[in-house]
Amino acid sequence: MLVLLLEIAETSDAVASIPARLAKTERLAACLRLLEPGEVAVAVAFLSGELRQRQIGVGWASLRELPEAAASPSLTVAETDAVFELVGGLAGPGSQRERRQLLASLLGRATATEQRFLHRLLTGELRQGALDGVMAEAVARAAGVPGTEVRRALMLRGALGAVAQAALAEGVAGLRAFRLEVGRAVQPMLAQTADSVEAALGSIHPAAVEWKLDGVRVQVHRRDEEVWVFTRTLDDVTARVPEVVEAALTLPVRAAVLDGEVVALRVDGRPHPFQVTAGRFGSKLDVAQRRAEVPVTLFLFDLLHLDGEDLLDQPGAERHAALAAVTPATLRVPRTVTADPDVAAGFLRDTLARGHEGVVVKSLAVPYEAGRRGAGWVKVKPVHTLDLVVLAAEWGHGRRKGWLSNLHLGARDPAGGFVMLGKTFKGLTDTMLTWQTDRLQELAVSQDDWVVHVRPELVVEIAFDGVQASPRYPGGLALRFARVLRYREDKRVDEADTIDTVRAIHDAGAT
Repeated sequence: MLVLLLEIAETSDAVASIPARLAKTERLAACLRLLEPGEVAVAVAFLSGELRQRQIGVGWASLRELPEAAASPSLTVAETDAVFELVGGLAGPGSQRERRQLLASLLGRATATEQRFLHRLLTGELRQGALDGVMAEAVARAAGVPGTEVRRALMLRGALGAVAQAALAEGVAGLRAFRLEVGRAVQPMLAQTADSVEAALGSIHPAAVEWKLDGVRVQVHRRDEEVWVFTRTLDDVTARVPEVVEAALTLPVRAAVLDGEVVALRVDGRPHPFQVTAGRFGSKLDVAQRRAEVPVTLFLFDLLHLDGEDLLDQPGAERHAALAAVTPATLRVPRTVTADPDVAAGFLRDTLARGHEGVVVKSLAVPYEAGRRGAGWVKVKPVHTLDLVVLAAEWGHGRRKGWLSNLHLGARDPAGGFVMLGKTFKGLTDTMLTWQTDRLQELAVSQDDWVVHVRPELVVEIAFDGVQASPRYPGGLALRFARVLRYREDKRVDEADTIDTVRAIHDAGAT
């Protein structure tokens, strides 16, 4: 029996009101058990605050007026998804009118509870990558399989809906059918943060200490003469970086999956600011001209697959040895292996002197923990920074009148949602103000004369001097002297730093 949309809407409301992670997981799992196989991927997307189609051209402005709600539920999950599929496929003259007619018909069949849910879903108010971990646990519980099996399948497939469908239909066997595929991106391994190399080496020793480059993370796949280049958000950018493709084709391999960073370098070898490198990835047109103006360089630091053999579960030292065997030193991130804090500190000083932003201290023993911020990699930068999410922005005044200026900043809550840590307008250039004013209005879900509230989709890197206790914000903490360094459109919201990280900084006395 097909599940009604009301079940999803009521589950979403319940999960939003439950503070305990375990209780959230149990409620989600109970809902997942009700689904037919063809509904699973759609329902998982809806409960995660997303559409299966990602974008269908519908935003806040299209949903200002809702039709009268239906008295009783009749919409199924499958019917709702089918309408979204139709709406997303519309194009050309008259498409806007037809889109509104389809939405009006759908919303007219929805109860008041379903209408509220659909409004939040379509405007992005439900979208919160912080729920991904809870959803993965719920899938494991609903299917009666170990959470480790779900997380590994998710690492390899990159789509929780497909993983959930396999888990609920086939159990562990279905999950183990997911394998690393050359040509399909996997989620990248992420690093934790430490205040110093001494602190990092306290938990990892001996370790490899590598340059931390201020560029764009890439995953490079090669099969024979075919090459794919993916960003950390798993977007295919192959056509935008031909020099990366050319570099991959020089390697003496038949098939490989490599992890690395792309950086735009000056003539003297020092890196351009991040925005210059990011500009290459944001431009789909005139690639040859942009390449001539801003060439980029590939630096590799890990190898996940080589000529038919997956290396994900191999220790870091063995993966790097395999990488070194098939790549020249000019294509690898410089590193040193040491247990001596003085040697590591000297390597950090040299790295900073070359214009890079810090180092990553890596365990020689851990496997590649794709999609996780594991303890095996620890980044060290001389300035405290956090990747936070923009929740709202205030209109400026004086010289900044007409621009959205003061940003409301939130840290990710692992249990779901975001915790506001304060506001800042510092560090914003006129160029950034112009860009963010346009972008944030595109993401607007509500606004008044002063504040524009937005879908939590933009990640911004914030420098700060410390964390202090504050009764003004829900988490009881606030950043001191926060200032904007840059927007990180190359990062997903679920890669933003958590409130737990902020609390750890506060508890360590970084105030």
